[in-house]
Amino acid sequence: MNGEREPMDRAPGTSPAAAAGSWRLGDMEVNRIGFGAMRLTGSAAFHLGTPSDRDRALEVLRRAVELGVNHIDTAAFYFSRLRSANELINSALSPYPDDLVIATKVGPARTASGEWAAPARPDELRGQVEENLRQLGRDHLDLVNLRVMGQDSVAEHFGALADLREAGLIRHLGVSGVRPHHLAEARAIAPVVCVQNQYGVGSRDAEELVRLCAAQRIAFVPFFSIAGDGRAAGATGTESGEVLAVARAHGVSPARVRLAWTLRQGDHVLPIPGTGNPDHLVDNLAAATLHLTDEEAALLSAVRAA
Repeated sequence: MNGEREPMDRAPGTSPAAAAGSWRLGDMEVNRIGFGAMRLTGSAAFHLGTPSDRDRALEVLRRAVELGVNHIDTAAFYFSRLRSANELINSALSPYPDDLVIATKVGPARTASGEWAAPARPDELRGQVEENLRQLGRDHLDLVNLRVMGQDSVAEHFGALADLREAGLIRHLGVSGVRPHHLAEARAIAPVVCVQNQYGVGSRDAEELVRLCAAQRIAFVPFFSIAGDGRAAGATGTESGEVLAVARAHGVSPARVRLAWTLRQGDHVLPIPGTGNPDHLVDNLAAATLHLTDEEAALLSAVRAA
């Protein structure tokens, strides 16, 4: 950890990220708009694209925290040829603010050259947790999500993480890329504080999970809320007529409209838009104060994936 920099100070409740309200992840209070670190590593997200500009990536992370973001999503497998999301977070933000929640995920595996490998076995998850601890410079992880990689049952994998939680390496647990039966299975083993799935305008396969999480007071953390079908590669550059119409009516970007709709789906919905661009960061956080009419929200809800 870099101990030369003083922790950043913020006035609670006065930041752009606080404008949409907050939610408790277990015993940790976070503002509803967080930050996804995947895109900090390069032009092709965590794949083997052109490395990002390091100084700009560090600037984005520091600016996010200054603007009130206190929920950052990352993973040890978020890296490109010269950039590691965890290393960037450590360099930019440690010593970490007391209220900053860093969520990571385990399950997927990549080789040192960046190729995808077989997902981790349950007995390999401790090694992935320890890798995140080393890279982030922490003695425990605030939140670890089990990223489900096609398996029908999560019992063995989630049970292994529950053991690491009991051992004090993990504070809270979540699940990612799941179906409703995965959530029920995990909750029978240990408390689940969040579910991460793709969700947004035109991408609503997780609708049942959004409702289940609301009923069970579990955070729903949607990813690719802006990118939609572009997924890890980012927004495709084409946009639906409905999103464009609402954006024009408010004089804002389509990305801001998409995030405002996502936030409207429940107080438990905590989007984690990611970007390597400081201007896009500010625009994303401004979604907290974009108020859609009921008619606009219905129009956007009717959008279907291309």
